[in-house]
Amino acid sequence: MTTAPTAPKRGAEAPDDLADRAAELVRDAVLGDLARRVVADCGADVGLVGVPEPGVAAAGGEGMVLRHWAGTRAELLHDLPVPAGTGLGGRALAERAPSWAPDYRADTTISHHYDAAVIAEDLYAMLTVPLLHGGAVHGVVYASLRAVVPFGDVRIAAVARLAEAATRALAGADAWRGTGEPAVGPTGARRPPCTPPAPLTRREHEVLRWAATGRTNPEIAAQLGLTCNTVTGYLKSAMHKLGVRNRTELAVTARESGLLD
Repeated sequence: MTTAPTAPKRGAEAPDDLADRAAELVRDAVLGDLARRVVADCGADVGLVGVPEPGVAAAGGEGMVLRHWAGTRAELLHDLPVPAGTGLGGRALAERAPSWAPDYRADTTISHHYDAAVIAEDLYAMLTVPLLHGGAVHGVVYASLRAVVPFGDVRIAAVARLAEAATRALAGADAWRGTGEPAVGPTGARRPPCTPPAPLTRREHEVLRWAATGRTNPEIAAQLGLTCNTVTGYLKSAMHKLGVRNRTELAVTARESGLLD
């Protein structure tokens, strides 16, 4: 006599499965909220978040899919695959660094694979910031405007702060599964940890903390009783030690390294 197999009871998942499901729910909530806050808190018209996914790019390369959005009018950007190196977000993914363009359509330094979708949304200015933790990319956040607008330090820093907060939340979700980083990268390989930055002097640290809030060099100089040239020198020294190219990357890297905690 053959006995029919017993169906598994609902709610009987293994602890690891439950942790994975919980982590994915947190990730979706955090990234969806990030897209909304870019619009609500940073004055962007459209907020987008790309999530790394395997198989997006050919030949095992990196890639992501735009899974979260706020403020969109059309649907061409929804669930759009973006291989690393294509468009502004793909460049941020490939270079592990923020990137921006006051006029996306006229920018000659990026590929224009997504012009149809950008034009459908009537977008011009665009800023992209990668969500970095432990050498891995959790995603890329976009802040876009329907006007040609140069991105100032204050707006860039505001988006960078949101990205950093979201990244910490994502890292916490991954910790539920016993890891401090995503289990695997988009290609299935674990990523190596970042090299610790060189230590900053007390003054470099002070100037860096003020710069990360979006303060200009004259404002920092007035706050600390320094000259503008001295502030510029401290910032350049901090950038050199942290291996970054501009104030935005400096703020993001400093937060990732725990220098602003």
